[in-house]
Order: sequence, then C-alpha cells, then structure tokens
Amino acid sequence: MPKPKIIIAKLGLDGHDRGAKVIARALAEAGFEVVYTGIRQTPSQVIETAIQEDAKLIGVSILSGSHMELVGELMKIMRERGVNIPVLVGGIIPPEDRDALLKMGVAAVYGPGTPLREIIDIVKKLVGAS
Repeated sequence: MPKPKIIIAKLGLDGHDRGAKVIARALAEAGFEVVYTGIRQTPSQVIETAIQEDAKLIGVSILSGSHMELVGELMKIMRERGVNIPVLVGGIIPPEDRDALLKMGVAAVYGPGTPLREIIDIVKKLVGAS
C-alpha cells in the first residue's frame, strides 16, 4: 500500500524553514511520503506540485505575516481548479486570524509549540490513515 503523500510548502518571501523541515521529518517518520517544496513558493506553484504529486494534504508553514493574503490566494486557486484536499496552516498566526483562515476552508491552524504528535494525528485523520 503506497504511503499517503503530503506537501509541505513555504509561501511567499518567508525564508525561515526550520519548522517546516521539522514537520516534514516528523511526518516522514510517521509513515507519510513528504514532498517539501522549499522556500519562496507561490500559491500556484504549491497547487501545481500537489496536483503533480497526487498529494492527499497540503501543509503550509508561514512566518512572514502574509498568511491571510497568501493562504487566501491558495484557497481561491484550489476552488477554481477543483482541487479538494485538506490544507493545514502552521506558523506565527495571530489568534484573531485563525477563525478567518478556517472560514476560508483551511482544515486546521497550528502555532509554535504544537506537539508533533498532535499534528501527526490530525494529518492521519484528514487523509484517512488513522
């Protein structure tokens, strides 16, 4: 049985990717196939990667403060292209923006210090691997 494939992406000009790499490693060790896009990706590039890789989930790590614009664009393009896979957002997200991201269609939002087990469990649940 193939491992569920997960995309871990960094959107925009945010070059701080240590957290994204930690998450990618933890998910790989938990049995997922992980594709890390690298830094400075556009929403369109991330969606293209997800389509090409037949990903079951997109995880976005963002620390730059541009999460509302970039994730909004990502969700808009996904709807336009008919891409219907869960999106998780992690990073420095002010509490007042979490509900807005969830209303955009994001499945969950995580901040710094979230236990890796919690993230792995929600990914398993969202891709049907639990």
